[in-house]
Amino acid sequence: MSKIKLITKGLVKDNPTFALVLGMCPTLGTTTSALNGMGMGVATMCVLVLSNMVISAVARFIPDKVRIPSYIVIISAFVTIIQLLMQVFLPSLYETLGLFIPLIVVNCIVLGRAEAFANKNSVIDSACDGLGIGLGFTLSLTVIGLVREVLGSGSAFNWHFLGGDGMLIFVLAPGAFLVLGYLMVLFKKLTAKKEE
Repeated sequence: MSKIKLITKGLVKDNPTFALVLGMCPTLGTTTSALNGMGMGVATMCVLVLSNMVISAVARFIPDKVRIPSYIVIISAFVTIIQLLMQVFLPSLYETLGLFIPLIVVNCIVLGRAEAFANKNSVIDSACDGLGIGLGFTLSLTVIGLVREVLGSGSAFNWHFLGGDGMLIFVLAPGAFLVLGYLMVLFKKLTAKKEE
């Protein structure tokens, strides 16, 4: 499979949020705004790309009995690095995302890609796969956050255009479920038309 197809596959066919329905905890918990969704998506994408590359490089040296724990250690090392970088350079985003950053370690998207793809493919292909899945996740979280922010607080990327008035439900947890559900239906309709 070409490198471009590996990357674009994660945007539509294997989109973690809308097609595979993975990573729902950060999807629902961090998308109160577009910036929060984008920040969480980019952090996850960085961990995906880096951990996929390392796991691909060392997979043949890891015994099967300790494969998953080894992957978790590799992933947690990158999550810690990303967390410390965010804490230093993006403290407001770090505070907003809070507990969800360390939870990237056990995110089924990251561990799933390590198990399903990275341990069987080359380092470059694994990096492309991580980039594609990460871009798909980032795009999904950003769109969900944008819709929730526009409807909930009348703003987009913290730029207020409705005087801060919106429907409170979209900022709260039920709004996350509503927006996710409607966007999943829209995604399925758009991709079904594309496949015909």
